[in-house]
Amino acid sequence: MNYVEEYRNKITEGTIIVPKKIKRMLDILEKQEHDENFPYYFDPDVGELPILFIEYYCKTAVGKLGGDLKLELFQKVAIQLTFGWLNKETKFRRFRQLFLMVARKNGKTTLLAAIALYMLIADGEGSAEIFSVATKKDQAKLAFNASCKMLTMMKKKFPEFRKLVKKRKTDLYVESTFSSFMPLSSDSDTLDGLNSHLVIIDELHAIKKRALYEVMYESLAARDQPLLVMITTNGTQRENIFDQIYDYASNVVAETFEDYEFLALIYELDDISEWKIPECWMKANPGLGTIKKLSYLKSKVRSAMNDPNNLPGVLVKEFDMKANSSDSWLSMETVMCDKTFSLENLDCYAFGGVDLSATTDLTCATVLFKTSENSDIHVIQQYFIPKDVAELNEERDRVPYRIWHDKGWVTFTEGSRVNFSEITDWFKKMRDEYNFTFYSIGYDPWCATYFVEEMTREGFPMSKVIQGPITMSQPMKDLKADLMDKKINYNQNPVLKWCLLNTKIEEDKNDNIRPVKKAKIQRIDGAVSLINAYVVYTRDMNNYNASI
Repeated sequence: MNYVEEYRNKITEGTIIVPKKIKRMLDILEKQEHDENFPYYFDPDVGELPILFIEYYCKTAVGKLGGDLKLELFQKVAIQLTFGWLNKETKFRRFRQLFLMVARKNGKTTLLAAIALYMLIADGEGSAEIFSVATKKDQAKLAFNASCKMLTMMKKKFPEFRKLVKKRKTDLYVESTFSSFMPLSSDSDTLDGLNSHLVIIDELHAIKKRALYEVMYESLAARDQPLLVMITTNGTQRENIFDQIYDYASNVVAETFEDYEFLALIYELDDISEWKIPECWMKANPGLGTIKKLSYLKSKVRSAMNDPNNLPGVLVKEFDMKANSSDSWLSMETVMCDKTFSLENLDCYAFGGVDLSATTDLTCATVLFKTSENSDIHVIQQYFIPKDVAELNEERDRVPYRIWHDKGWVTFTEGSRVNFSEITDWFKKMRDEYNFTFYSIGYDPWCATYFVEEMTREGFPMSKVIQGPITMSQPMKDLKADLMDKKINYNQNPVLKWCLLNTKIEEDKNDNIRPVKKAKIQRIDGAVSLINAYVVYTRDMNNYNASI
């Protein structure tokens, strides 16, 4: 049974409502499925094996004791995708990580418990080590205890499990395959030297330190087809491991990051205003009406309408929205653009923008131009970062600088900081090889004296852009409108896409805005460079448009 196809059909028919990130992830996978050159393939029969095991053997330990565990369609889809995508050469599973975000009371712990039992008993792995991990032992025990209760019900129905799986003091153990399942917390003494086959994290937002995630992910390295499963709601604490993994997952969905081993299924509202629209609630609650009672959610929404103090908790836990998500500048749908263009035979007037770095940030150079062929605004960008810094940040922040470098989007420089003469050389290349004539190039005057003098000597007209809301606000609003209308053709530059999605706004009392980072480890340099170019473009827009 192909549950993924059934899900797609119901989404198309409108009988199931899902958020845009789920639609996009399914579209990406469908495109990959029909690509003969793609190194992985989807086998729905293999993906169905865990579903058959769970629905036949696993029995409920909550509510109706010993009842059949019937999975919802969204759960079957998550399982079938995770287990059904295989490597064409090795036949091992493609995905090593599953990030599944759903709102509260959508069957997260039960699903984790069932997956853990399948991997322990029926996945065919010798000496499988399975762990439920959390910051605190009590949290780690939730999924483990759910598995134990489920197993108790299974043993009543199927006596063969009584000998097969033993409940010991600290774990579940299958003697015939030497496999075990146990809970672990960050204060455990046994985190080093693990050889994990499955790691499950129930409520990723509760993990306080990234080190716990890192050590558990590294523990998968020696297995042929291991799996790290994270099923979680949104959280209230910002700039932690949850935010980092969520942003990474969103970039995988946006195809900004190329990671074929990471499956991102993000159920959330598409817009914060949708919490008042019952027809949209299923976007964050795919189990609404079956696992999660509609009456419960109505009562939570009513409480938020009656008392604004309850709204942040309802947004976060019932709809997977950040309580402060309204300060994000651009949505993924606004940023996405499939247009491309060629750099051949341009010979036209252009504007430029730069955002210079100190040491750890990227440096970005931008060329913005129009042609007589259409009204699109074309954007060329090049990024610069010291090679050593890129390697460090890639490991720490999980940003694919090396892939971007190999594809020509990013230039690695020598030394501990970017030599700004390399940016000058890039602008010279744009002028001399592609025949751009520059109206002006916008720059932040902070720490730019030497660069501006060098660019001026080379004949480039430089224009100061004060990095404040009065200067940047209207150009940013114009840029957003043009992005929404798909008038900005940035040649599908993944680094710019990443920077735009990392940008939030800071607003003054007069509703003027300026760009700021969403998190310390994120970069917005490409967005700022583009905004600087947009500022000088809007200053001379009328004269420029008349010259095209």
